[in-house]
Amino acid sequence: MAHDETLKTTPLTDDHVARGARMVPFAGYAMPVQYPMGVMQEHLWTREHAGLFDVSHMGQARLRGVSPLSAFEEVVPGDYIGLKPGKQKYSMLLNKTGGIIDDLMAGRPLLPDGTPDDGLFVIVNGACKDNDFKVIDDELAGQVDIHRLEDRALMAIQGPEAAAVVQAHLPAAADMAFMDIRSMPGFGTDLIISRSGYTGEDGYEISVPAAEAVRVWNLLLEDERVRPIGLGARDSLRLEAGLPLYGHDLDETVSPVEAGLTFAVNKNRREQRDFPGAARIVKELAEGPARAKVCLRVLEGAPAREGAEVADETGNVVGVVTSGGYSPVLKAGIALAFVPPGLKAPGTKLKVIVRGKPQAAEVVTSPFVPHRYVRKV
Repeated sequence: MAHDETLKTTPLTDDHVARGARMVPFAGYAMPVQYPMGVMQEHLWTREHAGLFDVSHMGQARLRGVSPLSAFEEVVPGDYIGLKPGKQKYSMLLNKTGGIIDDLMAGRPLLPDGTPDDGLFVIVNGACKDNDFKVIDDELAGQVDIHRLEDRALMAIQGPEAAAVVQAHLPAAADMAFMDIRSMPGFGTDLIISRSGYTGEDGYEISVPAAEAVRVWNLLLEDERVRPIGLGARDSLRLEAGLPLYGHDLDETVSPVEAGLTFAVNKNRREQRDFPGAARIVKELAEGPARAKVCLRVLEGAPAREGAEVADETGNVVGVVTSGGYSPVLKAGIALAFVPPGLKAPGTKLKVIVRGKPQAAEVVTSPFVPHRYVRKV
């Protein structure tokens, strides 16, 4: 990548370059798309061992105020008043018509003494963060203070061996289950750590002070089970896990119902109808949306990429692929797409148009590759 002064860097950029990463522009940052091992091997290494990702481009912030949990419910459809201490929850920032401004994580970290943080720790997408925090600030002015954590880096370690790697340095992390979040000392610094990620695998996301990022990153990479992983494999991993990518599968025209994210619209919030776009979303829940997200397995030919048309068995164009690529685990093309609700049932035969040629495809159950999150019994 040619040097571009307009691109931001993360605290780990120099280390990526030193390790031979190919750097590309992403969300306004210079980010590693792959390392010398290559996207395919990085993907498979994460599925079999532990992959380490730099996600410091994401937006981290603390929201504090008199009643930050209830205030936050004014911009998202999730139940945050009822969120238990030490837990985080996936949700979406919504516009007035029920479209998704961004998807996000927000949690109540447990502090080292076992008491809950007095606000919310929020992580939003890197390309959206400036607008996201502006929307929150505009809508919740006077109710919450947004403290953007620009002085912190964020990394994710994912895969079947990730937990053992982290717990060797941080034994207390063994007590955490999927979507638990804590503030605690570890790796010789202060951490905000959650058991979560974007690959479908077990693992952790770890927020560290920027000044400590390179040291913690290299400490994790000293373990032979861990390899650095770039954006290319991050994308193919999340696609196999059936997880949406904002700006592709989600945008301000897409509702949570259309996107298949109704689990994030809590029952009590549906009844209260007091979140942005509630009228549209409640109506779609009752009557069905105009389109539905589906998972497609391409049965022949090349993978279908974003923008490829989807046709029914008679050849009529009925939808569009929003994310697509090759699954290294399934050794087949897979895609996320929007189609009419009548065509969303698993087993439905469809076609994807690749380079003008119709190729057989089939609707399958999400996710393509089973999730391996660790949940409490």
